Amino acid sequence: MTTDATDHFVRVRGASEHNLRDVDVDIPRDSLVVFTGVSGSGKSSLAFGTLYAEAQRRYFESVAPYARRLLQQVGAPHVQEITGLPPAVALQQRRGAATSRSSVGTITTLSNLLRILYSRSGDYPARAEHLAAEAFSPNTVAGACPRCHGLGVVHDVTEELLVPDPSLSIREGAIAAWPSAWQGANLRSIVTGLGIDVDKPWRRLRKKDRDWLLFTDEQPSVLIKPERDRIDYGYYGTFWSARKHVMHVLADSKSERMRERALRFVVDTPCPDCHGSGLRPEALAVTYAGRSIAEVNALSLTEVADLLREPDEDDEVAVRISTDLVARIEVLLDLGLGYLSLGRSSTTLSPGETQRLRIATQLRSGLFGVVYVLDEPSAGLHPADAEPLLDVLDHLKASGNSLFVVEHDLAVVRRADWVVDIGPGAGADGGRVLYSGPVDRLEDVAESATGAHLFGRAERLEHDVREPQGWLRLSGVTRHNLQDVSVDIPLCVLTAVSGVSGSGKSTLVSQVLAEDPEALDSFDRLVVVDQRPIGRTPRSNLATYTGMFDAVRRLFAATDDARARGYGAGRFSFNVAEGRCETCQGEGFVAVELLFLPGTYAPCPTCHGARYNDETLEVTYRDRNVAEVLAMSVDEAAGFLADVPAAARSLETLRDVGLGYLQLGHPATELSGGEAQRIKLATELQRARRGHALYLLDEPTTGLHPADTALLLRQLHRLVDAGNTVVVVEHDLDAIATADWVIDLGPGGGDAGGRVVATGTPADVARADGSATAPYLARRLTPASGRRTTGR
Repeated sequence: MTTDATDHFVRVRGASEHNLRDVDVDIPRDSLVVFTGVSGSGKSSLAFGTLYAEAQRRYFESVAPYARRLLQQVGAPHVQEITGLPPAVALQQRRGAATSRSSVGTITTLSNLLRILYSRSGDYPARAEHLAAEAFSPNTVAGACPRCHGLGVVHDVTEELLVPDPSLSIREGAIAAWPSAWQGANLRSIVTGLGIDVDKPWRRLRKKDRDWLLFTDEQPSVLIKPERDRIDYGYYGTFWSARKHVMHVLADSKSERMRERALRFVVDTPCPDCHGSGLRPEALAVTYAGRSIAEVNALSLTEVADLLREPDEDDEVAVRISTDLVARIEVLLDLGLGYLSLGRSSTTLSPGETQRLRIATQLRSGLFGVVYVLDEPSAGLHPADAEPLLDVLDHLKASGNSLFVVEHDLAVVRRADWVVDIGPGAGADGGRVLYSGPVDRLEDVAESATGAHLFGRAERLEHDVREPQGWLRLSGVTRHNLQDVSVDIPLCVLTAVSGVSGSGKSTLVSQVLAEDPEALDSFDRLVVVDQRPIGRTPRSNLATYTGMFDAVRRLFAATDDARARGYGAGRFSFNVAEGRCETCQGEGFVAVELLFLPGTYAPCPTCHGARYNDETLEVTYRDRNVAEVLAMSVDEAAGFLADVPAAARSLETLRDVGLGYLQLGHPATELSGGEAQRIKLATELQRARRGHALYLLDEPTTGLHPADTALLLRQLHRLVDAGNTVVVVEHDLDAIATADWVIDLGPGGGDAGGRVVATGTPADVARADGSATAPYLARRLTPASGRRTTGR
C-alpha cells in the first residue's frame, strides 16, 4: 500500500468488522463521501466501526495511559490496514442526554457566553453585589435556587390528585393518598379527635379544614380512646397530612410498591421561588436589554439573535460577546433550528435536532484537515430543512475537511462527490462494496438497491386513493405551539401529517390525538408505535420482546432429552439461575478492569458468550442448541422454525418490515430508533385483528433506505386494507405521496408554526399556497390520470 503524502485517498484493506467481508476500498479525502445501502448492509460498520474507530484508536495511542481512562473508547476495529486517515470527529444520531440539566444552551455552549454577558455587562440593581458568571447557572452551587436545587421544578401534590372523588367522606376514603388498613383507621380516629366530621362529604367540609388535612406540616398528637373491635387501650396518635405522608413514603420507604402508589399523587410543578428558572433571586434581578437571563433562555433562538444584534457600542465587552453569540446563533438559524430556545431540555430533542446542534458547534470550531463522520444528518428533517443542512456540510468541506456521511436520503446522495454503496442485502447478505466512485456511475450497478431508487428503476408503489369512511373532529386544540387548531382526521385511510421541524406534528398526533378520550371512543383500540427503546437492559432482545422466545423455549422443553432431564421451559431462559451460566449470570460477557486503562468487556471465559451452562446447551433441537438459535438472523430462523406456528408468524412479520438481518438475540439497547419502531409494528401485525384500530406512528421511515421504506409502506397499507385507520407523522416524500390524505402544518417551526396550512389528497396539498411541503411534494408526484396516486 502507498504511503505517499500526496495521495489524497483513505485506503482500507481487509475490513471485517461485523458483517463486512474482508473489504478493500479507497475513499477520497477533502470530499463529501456518502455511504449507502439498505438497513443492516454494513454502512455504519465501515464508516463508524472501522474508519472512525481506527482514527480514534490512533489518537488514543498518543495519550498517556492514565488519561485514557477518562475518555470513552469504541475499541480497535477488525481491519488489516488503513492509510491516509486523518483525525476524525463523530457526529452520531443520539437521543438527548438523559439529564434534565442538559439543554440547547449547554450543548451548543451558548449558555456560557450568555452568562459572561450578564456577569460583565448586565444591569444590576442599586447596591447589588457583582456576580460571577457561575452565579447565572442553575447547575452550580452559586447559582442554583435553594428550593429546587436548580431543576426549576418541584414535586408536589394537588387536591385533585389527593381527593379524586370529593363526594366521598373521609371514612369512605375521600383522601385516596392516605394509607389503608390499620394506619388509615388510625388517621380517621385522630381526625375525629380533632373535631372534624369524617362522615361528611369532602366537598361540604370547610376549605380551611380541607387545606389543613391535605397540606399542613403540623403533626399534633391526639389521645385515641379505646374503640370496640379495633383497640383495647388508649394511646396518643400522631397526625400526618396527605402531602406529608406522600413525601415521607417517597423519601424513606423501601417498598417499590408503596413508592409507585405514592407517585400517583405527585406532579411536577414550576418552582414557586424561581418560577421555573432554577436560579437564585440575585441572578434573576440582573437584566440585559431589559430582560433577565431566564427570560432570554425562554425566547426562541430567532428572538435571541434579534435582541443581541444591537449591543451598547460604549460597552466593548457587550459588543464582542453579543457579536460572537449572534454569529453562533445564525448557524443554528440556517439549520432550521430557530424555533428552539436556549433553555429547552435536551431530553425533549429529537436525535436529528441534537445532531444539528452539534454540527453547528463544529462549524464554529475552525478545525481543519479532519474527517467528520456523520450518521444520517438528514434524519427527521423536512426537505426544506435539509437544504440548509447540506449548505453547512459544504461549508465544512470548503474549510478543508473531509465528510464521511452514512445516509439514506437520496437528495444528500445526489449532492455527494463520491458514493460508497454497500450490499447488496442486509446482514449476511451484505457486507460487500458494490460500488465506490462518482455518483452518476452508480446507475450502471445492477444489484444496487440504492442505484435502482436513485435512477428510477425501482418498482413503484401505486394504489387508488381511498375514500374516508367518516371523520374525527379535533376542535380548539391548544398545546405547545398549537393555538386553537381545529382539524378533521379521516377514518379508514392512511393519513400523513407533514410540515417542517417544530411545526407541531408530533404534538398533534402523539399527544393530542393519542390522549383525546372523545376521539378514542371512535375506535376499538389505540396502537402507538414510537421510536422509544423496547428495553432498558441487554437482557431484553428481539426474541423476548416479540414473545417469539416463549415458543422457542417451549420447543426445547418438549424435546425428549429435556423431558428425560426434567427441564421445563424456564430452564432455557438466560435469566433463570438453573439454565444460565453462573460466571456471567447469563450476560454472555464479563467486565474486565485494567489498571491505568479503561475497563472493557470480554466474552465470558466459561460459556464463551453463549449465556447458558453446559447442561442446558447439551439439549438440542434439529442439532442446534438454544444459544445457536438466538444467534440466528430472522431470515435464517424463518426457515429453521417454519413449522412452529407461533415463532413463524413473528419471524414473517419481522421480515415484512425489513428486519430479516437482525439476530434473534440482538440486545434491545443496541437497536436504532427506527429498528425499535419497526419491531413494535411487527409485534402488532402478528396479533389477531380485533375491530377498528387507530395506529399512530411518529416518523416510521426515519433511518430507512428507500427499499426498506417501500416494505414498511406496504405493511401500513395492509393495515388500512384490513379496516383500520393509520396516522403517520412524516417527512419522507414517498410516504406522503402514497398517503390517502395529508394534513400539512406550518408554515414554519415554533411560534411560526402550529397552524393547519393545507389538507387534502397528496395532489391537493402539492398545489397549496403557503405550504413548505407543497413544492417538494409537487416535484415528487408523478403525473397520473384520474384518482391514482403514485409513490415509490
